[in-house]
Amino acid sequence: MSDEDLIARLEEQEERLVFGRFDNADAWHLGSLLVDVATGRDLPVAIDIRRGPQQLFHAALPGSTADNDHWIVRKVRVVERFAASSYLVGRRLAAKGDALDAKFGVDPRDFAAHGGAFPVRVEGVGVVGVVTVSGLPQADDHALVVEAIESYLAD
Repeated sequence: MSDEDLIARLEEQEERLVFGRFDNADAWHLGSLLVDVATGRDLPVAIDIRRGPQQLFHAALPGSTADNDHWIVRKVRVVERFAASSYLVGRRLAAKGDALDAKFGVDPRDFAAHGGAFPVRVEGVGVVGVVTVSGLPQADDHALVVEAIESYLAD
């Protein structure tokens, strides 16, 4: 898939995957769904859901490490700053031959434009939180989050 096609697909996901509301119970149910999917596939991931600065859900599945938690924090900062998924931000930069630190003057120890953090966007409000997975290759981290959000919103 070309960079242009991938970016268009990622943008479409963000336009489509919008919540009507998002509270603590939603975070718990979405996080539990992610744990069930990841456990069923024996995926070594950490899962994190935040609304604003508050962490509402966190799970570290077998095979994940504290390093995954560090990646989560770095990916979340990208979503918070750019109001777009960490994967989309990274792919947009890569398509132009840019790097996050050079283009925006951020420290790569604090920001990671790698897949896995997806904005929680509420209709009529905007981005209120972030759902993040860390532990797989970036495209797979992103795909797992998108799959879970799609399933959650379909219910």
